[in-house]
Amino acid sequence: METIPPKAAIPPPASQPKREGRMPVNRMPATIKIAETDAAPHKPGLGRAAYESHFRTALDRLHGERRYRVFADIERIAGRFPIAHWRKPDGGTSEITVWCSNDYLGMGQHPDVVNAMTQTAMRCGVGAGGTRNIAGNNSPLVDLERELADLHGKEAGLVFTSGYVSNQAGISTIAKLIPNCLILSDAFNHNSMIEGVRHSGCEKRIFRHNDLAHLEELLIAAGDRPKLIAFESVYSMDGDVSDIGAICDLADRYGAMTYLDEVHAVGLYGPRGGGISERDGVMHRVDVIEGTLAKGFGCVGGYITGTSVLCDAVRSHAPGFIFTTALPPAIAAAARASVRYLKRSAVEREAHQRQAARTKVALEAAGLPVLHTETHIVPVMVGDAELCKAAADHLLEHHGIYIQPINYPTVPRGTERLRITPSPFHDDAKIAKLTAALAETWDTLDLPRAGTVFVEAAE
Repeated sequence: METIPPKAAIPPPASQPKREGRMPVNRMPATIKIAETDAAPHKPGLGRAAYESHFRTALDRLHGERRYRVFADIERIAGRFPIAHWRKPDGGTSEITVWCSNDYLGMGQHPDVVNAMTQTAMRCGVGAGGTRNIAGNNSPLVDLERELADLHGKEAGLVFTSGYVSNQAGISTIAKLIPNCLILSDAFNHNSMIEGVRHSGCEKRIFRHNDLAHLEELLIAAGDRPKLIAFESVYSMDGDVSDIGAICDLADRYGAMTYLDEVHAVGLYGPRGGGISERDGVMHRVDVIEGTLAKGFGCVGGYITGTSVLCDAVRSHAPGFIFTTALPPAIAAAARASVRYLKRSAVEREAHQRQAARTKVALEAAGLPVLHTETHIVPVMVGDAELCKAAADHLLEHHGIYIQPINYPTVPRGTERLRITPSPFHDDAKIAKLTAALAETWDTLDLPRAGTVFVEAAE
């Protein structure tokens, strides 16, 4: 039986040879008395109230600028989209009609999508178990990535927890991996794209919104260095569309990569819902197509698609992918069911475009200041943050219609608006009710009518 040697047999520390390059250990006595004159002066930090005051100041600033945001407490009703329950501040509830949802086609409540989620949750449980680096891939997520790659005609896809993260991680990682990369970014790009550019640490140039002549000037000035053009297909606040083919022409001419955000177009445009690039026949020319699963597909999550090596490089280097818990299997299965369904069904897309067009016609006929768009987005201009909030409150409280006000910094000051997004389920009766409610609200609050010119306020 092995025995433990007595303490006396263990050599004392002093007998151990010193290791070269290591500082000797100072063994301090158990009690040390420090003279008062040697003590560091007491420097108290801020009290808790002082820290809180900074947060209150930040909030007061938002209130003073009339841009403090209040989120309505809304519960969607399965099977009755776009009807929802509004929980009022006084504790009561009432039914309302939601006119600003980004669940553009109502796929968040489609039976195929709901069934895929519930069945997968019963089979696999709720969570993903961790990051994919720790917990591995879950099979529904792998299947979803293959479905998305097929949707966009690319070799591979990579799914993130949101469209914001896919842009932030995708742009920053791609640009970082290209030595001396210059990013050329549209002036109206979404905040997630702006953050992706910023986190890349690369040099950037901003081209005027949809101004291809300006983009070409910047490409020429950049010379032979690597370049990445980042832009969107549908710009969600003004509802306008980029000329993807022309941008690809410039990219080919001047040796640039293209990164296209199709967030507000996937599921909604193209024969299979591949977006504006599919509709225009130029999807194959775009290097990276980014999208979301939270809008046209009615679920949650974001993704990029591209070559296998590009997606693998992002998977292997993007902190926003590596250190984030994966989408749960049930969410991935629901998203895949939605993508697959919309690949083969054009009924929802056709109804969506029809009802959006009818909404525009009705609102314009009522003399409301509708911003002309070629897409499904219907902005009704107000031009003042306080009045925009007042209009939204009036519609909700008096007409049971919910439309969130859009203020700075989402849009420039002076261009505040109500952003209306009709769906296939906003039928003609709902459009008539919306039109009457808006007309009454405009009269009550004396808001500007059609023909008003809205100018961005100087910053």
